[in-house]
Amino acid sequence: MPPVITIPAFNDNYIWLIRHENHCLVVDPGSAEPVLERLAALNLTLDAILITHHHKDHTGGVADLLAAFPLARLYLPQHDELPGLTGTRVEHGDTIRWHGLTLTVIHVPGHTRGHVAYYSDGMLFCGDTLFSAGCGRLFEGTAEQMYDSLERLKSLPDETLIYPAHEYTMANLRFALAVEPENPAITAYTREISKRRQQGVPSLPTRLELEKQVNVFLRCNHDSVKFSAEKHQLSQLDTPQDVFRVLRAWKDVF
Repeated sequence: MPPVITIPAFNDNYIWLIRHENHCLVVDPGSAEPVLERLAALNLTLDAILITHHHKDHTGGVADLLAAFPLARLYLPQHDELPGLTGTRVEHGDTIRWHGLTLTVIHVPGHTRGHVAYYSDGMLFCGDTLFSAGCGRLFEGTAEQMYDSLERLKSLPDETLIYPAHEYTMANLRFALAVEPENPAITAYTREISKRRQQGVPSLPTRLELEKQVNVFLRCNHDSVKFSAEKHQLSQLDTPQDVFRVLRAWKDVF
């Protein structure tokens, strides 16, 4: 597994840099400045930029990075509108090969219509679809689409390291505790992440095996999550998709 470097940006974004010797690729560079600073400090050449979706805090640095590294390849989701950006459009099942690494494109609509994730070698770069203990808001897609997208990611190997694009973990855990107050995994993880964040250490990456224990959006088939969603909604919920829809709307106003 190649080294992955965390580049903080804005208030809570993470840009991910995958390194191979003196070459690298970056995922979702919302700002060019912190990336260029890191490339200069490590004497790295940028070979490729991977975009998960069209929001500006994920794409805003692309033009300046390509100006500095005109030979870098740009990969863009096929079904998101990205005016002003020209590159290789990718869709579900496509692969990107780079220095022995093969990244598979997974279409994960919900946050946006065309949102994609990139999976390779036990690593998942999932933008704003899956967060630690949470998931993305529904801006363009439906609750059913997001539920299906999360189930697709949930089927990856348990040891998969997950690299979301935001530091939202503590806020997500507060909601998770409201949904499952008796879940010991959530309680323990909250203590761990609180300590880590107080020390200024990122909460990410996370592991899929852990997320299945603490992320209520991946636990819609568990009785404890269903009970809380029904209590919040004041009605019976017949399917895990219904539970997810209620949880996502609840989190929006939590």
